[in-house]
Amino acid sequence: MTVLSQTPSAFYQLVQADGQHAEVGAELALRLVVFGGEALDLRRLREWYARHRGEAPMLVNMYGITETTVHVSHLRLDAAMADEEHVGSLIGYPLDNTRVYVLDDFLNPVPVGVAGELYVAGAGLARGYLHRPGLTAERFAACPFEGAGGRMYRTGDVVRWTSGGRLEFVGRADDQVKVRGFRIEPGEVEAVLLAHERVGQTAVVVREDQPDDKRLVAYVVPASGESAPMSALAGELRMHASERLPEYMVPSAVVVLDGLPLTVNGKLDRKALPAPDTSVSAHGPRTPRERILCEEFAEVLGLPQVGIDDNFFELGGHSLLAVSLVERLRQRGLTVDVQSLFTAPTVASLAVVAGQSEVTVPPNMIPEGAEAITPDMLPLVDLTSAEIERIVEQVPGGAANVADVYPLAPLQEGIFFHHLMRDSGNDAYVVSIVLEFESRALLDRYVDAFQTVMDRHDTFRTVFLWEGLREPVQVVLREARLPVQEITLDGGTSDVVQELLAASGSAMDIGRRPLLRVCVAAEPDGERWRGVLQFHHLVQDHTALDVVLDEVQAVLDGRGDQLPVPLPFRTFVAQARLGVPPAEHERYFAGLLADVAEPTAPFGLVDVHGDGTAVREARLPVDGRLAVRLRQQASLLG
Repeated sequence: MTVLSQTPSAFYQLVQADGQHAEVGAELALRLVVFGGEALDLRRLREWYARHRGEAPMLVNMYGITETTVHVSHLRLDAAMADEEHVGSLIGYPLDNTRVYVLDDFLNPVPVGVAGELYVAGAGLARGYLHRPGLTAERFAACPFEGAGGRMYRTGDVVRWTSGGRLEFVGRADDQVKVRGFRIEPGEVEAVLLAHERVGQTAVVVREDQPDDKRLVAYVVPASGESAPMSALAGELRMHASERLPEYMVPSAVVVLDGLPLTVNGKLDRKALPAPDTSVSAHGPRTPRERILCEEFAEVLGLPQVGIDDNFFELGGHSLLAVSLVERLRQRGLTVDVQSLFTAPTVASLAVVAGQSEVTVPPNMIPEGAEAITPDMLPLVDLTSAEIERIVEQVPGGAANVADVYPLAPLQEGIFFHHLMRDSGNDAYVVSIVLEFESRALLDRYVDAFQTVMDRHDTFRTVFLWEGLREPVQVVLREARLPVQEITLDGGTSDVVQELLAASGSAMDIGRRPLLRVCVAAEPDGERWRGVLQFHHLVQDHTALDVVLDEVQAVLDGRGDQLPVPLPFRTFVAQARLGVPPAEHERYFAGLLADVAEPTAPFGLVDVHGDGTAVREARLPVDGRLAVRLRQQASLLG
């Protein structure tokens, strides 16, 4: 991994691990780390820079909000910034096409060093909130510093300009809080809890009882006359919230009080709210499996011990810690997925399901050099002898060149469906990457290296067949060459890349060749060569492509023998197909969509043809005042 984008809180954990395991830190290949999602404490980076001052990857802090298309400002960090003392978190300079204003309550710019509310304008500004004209009018305002029709967004964030011309984040102007990178309105959580019949009062706050461990905690006062056990009420309210709120908005703890503490002015005294009780149950582990779970629960949650009746989330667990727990359990030989932890959050309940989600993948039964393939050699797919014969007839080299046959994974089925529904020309799932080489010799070396990687991975030697079969299958070939097409550019256009892309085409026959190909051409005015590497999403996605390109580079560098043994794709297919029966998938989605009585496409657009490549865009500038009136009218009409 060379580029890492994560919240500062997650990076602090990496800094800690790097300090505890120097040998791991020495092997890091990071060249860029991008922070976002919450305020960055630059002081926490001093330890990192002390160990990586010479070869440190570039650290970049970014600030942004959804209403401005995610990103607003950026700042490249260094060790000197970490050594300085700052009031808040440095968020740097606005991005191109983005303008920022630090204003007071009267929309006047504040002086350097004085805190004010941040407003954002520019090309990334959203039009508003869908079907919420009141909120749109509140947060999106006319910009007094730009021409007619100019708009800006009121972020609610308090910032100040530093003497060096950077923005520094100071805090929130309202009561919004951020937990694990998610912005949360405590009032929304309080409203959900107050809707419960057994709740009379509530207050939701963020606590940080342990460093770098922010948790959402709800304090509730039972409704008058309520006499049920307090512990039962707390668990019931967490379940109530989890059914109505996203996971990141569900309080990690619910504390039941006789009354909310108040200040002398009658306001909520947040400092007097007690910390959640983290005492554990008295029942210790009864089996080796429960012992492992208790130990790992305690380790991840930072507690001295955990009992078998304790709930992971009621003790402060959340989704990020859940992922960490699952990985730690895997290292100790227990197979647990995150979903199981949500449905069985106590040690006792999780011990019952732990290890039971593992899918046994049947082995590939086709021997090398087979002259014929029989149904019993294909444990992952149900095919008749006639269907197998039809498949073998379409494979170059016949049965001897068939390494495996299995069905499509669920995601592949969706892509395959759209492939069949497309127009005969363009295929939206064909992805092109343009490569440039100094000479033909370097291009040939690259193609040879890619062939080596292609021989390693079965997905690159796969074709898809469906005609005359009860269900589509993917057939892995034992040998397949990377198709290379050489063309001659006529030089009639100044855009060599576009000419090469046009010659390469944008469709693939998924049943006749490996779903990878290269089209190459010499540039008309020199020795340089261009190449277009194309692949189909049926066998590759962008994430996996990065891995493949790294392997190609490793082969070019002479490190091909150090690459790990690749996992066969049949393992993933088996886990996806055998883990949950198709009938269970159908039952789930039938229930999920049971109340959908009509198409949900916007504006009644359900008869759509093509893949969007024929769409043309036209712009007609209008008077700024007319544009504002049009937007207002559109908002009123929803």
